[in-house]
Amino acid sequence: MGQLVKAKLIEVVPNPQTSPKQPPTWKVKDGGQTVDVQFNPESLKVTYANQLVQPQGGDQASGTAGRQFVGAGTTKLALQLWFDVTAMQEDAVDDVRRLTQKVVYFMTPQDSETDPDKKVPPGLRFSWGSFLFDGIVEGMEETIEFFSPEGKPLRASITLSVSQQKILEAKFDGEGNVPSLPGQKPLTGVKYREPFQSAAAKAGKGDWQSIAAANGIEDPLRMAPGQLVDLNAGISGGAGASLRSGVGVGASLGLGAGAGVSAGAGVQGAGLNASLGGSLGGSFNFNA
Repeated sequence: MGQLVKAKLIEVVPNPQTSPKQPPTWKVKDGGQTVDVQFNPESLKVTYANQLVQPQGGDQASGTAGRQFVGAGTTKLALQLWFDVTAMQEDAVDDVRRLTQKVVYFMTPQDSETDPDKKVPPGLRFSWGSFLFDGIVEGMEETIEFFSPEGKPLRASITLSVSQQKILEAKFDGEGNVPSLPGQKPLTGVKYREPFQSAAAKAGKGDWQSIAAANGIEDPLRMAPGQLVDLNAGISGGAGASLRSGVGVGASLGLGAGAGVSAGAGVQGAGLNASLGGSLGGSFNFNA
């Protein structure tokens, strides 16, 4: 079973610029804020845009004046993060805002390192496995949807919009070849609040009980979001809970002055491994 990689929000600061016309590059801030997300986002949306303007003059009616490129372009990242204090296994808190305020920090202007009289929002690096995105948080929306009987918020989602002043080019390590490992199986991450039965159905698998048992899942209703499972797994034998049966049959036949026939059959109970065993015994006695 593969290990789940959690996304992180890391505070970054701009490197000294060699040219004011070049977009800034970023480095991790010493002693800066770092947030491990509670649940990985279900998706990331990356938007690219160039800066184009309509020049003055030209024959506007005939469309001879084309739009001109005037900037380096921008890249924006949009994502949604979930926080739920009822799902915390360690360091539990009573109010979900104790978790979300760590994300709100990236919207709050801080003292500039280059100009003490100026306040700017901190830089943010979103890091998830091989995906890195550096930029400034443009907008944030927090939705609280679940409360305790005492009125304390327990669950919230945060939608983030982060931008950088250049077109992001993806960078990869190595040649990108997938190694052919023996026994390698594709794994699927369970989404937040998605029933395991629904995840199996989306994969075209109807026998979700068998899949859950093969993955060692004791309670499909209490799975950690993002948990990796093999939806192609199943207990051998093709049935959700396989059957182990033992069958014993004994028969005796006696023929004498009178004829008598007796038969006894016993069926012994069932277990979980698919195995079938049978035994048959018989004896025949002929008396004058």
